[in-house]
Amino acid sequence: MSNDSALKDKVILVVDDEPDVLETVADELDMAIVHKAKNYDTALQYLLGYTYDVVILDIMGVNGFELLKTAVERGFPALMLTAHALTPEALKKSIKLGAVSFLPKERISDLQEFLEEVVLGKGRPLWIKFFDKLGGYFNKRFGPDWKERDQFFKDFEESLKKSEQG
Repeated sequence: MSNDSALKDKVILVVDDEPDVLETVADELDMAIVHKAKNYDTALQYLLGYTYDVVILDIMGVNGFELLKTAVERGFPALMLTAHALTPEALKKSIKLGAVSFLPKERISDLQEFLEEVVLGKGRPLWIKFFDKLGGYFNKRFGPDWKERDQFFKDFEESLKKSEQG
């Protein structure tokens, strides 16, 4: 790994109930200090006891949405990383609860790039980049009109375009 990564020496919490995912993320982010939690209680203790530059949360198996609320309350940018909860509803809930991005586990190879953007953007949401980079992926998963079928996504995308222009 390159030493000039924006993640170098950043403190990152990754929460997932699958040990192989925890190891994969730690390997992908070997330039950072990675704390790993495989359950809700351990993750909550970490969130309340440490300061993180970025938090990576699974949704299923670890009560990721509750952990997301805690991370946001503590001011930690959080990215949702999921396989089983890969639905428009989970994406919508992640946005509403304050996640900065949402990444399918099968795109874990993009994790470093997304997290570098989080750090360089000082924790601001990455939804414009998310929709640009992963829009085609979600169109294949959910159908080409998945955003048009839900007023929330239409309004959300419109607000992103306005904020980008303004």
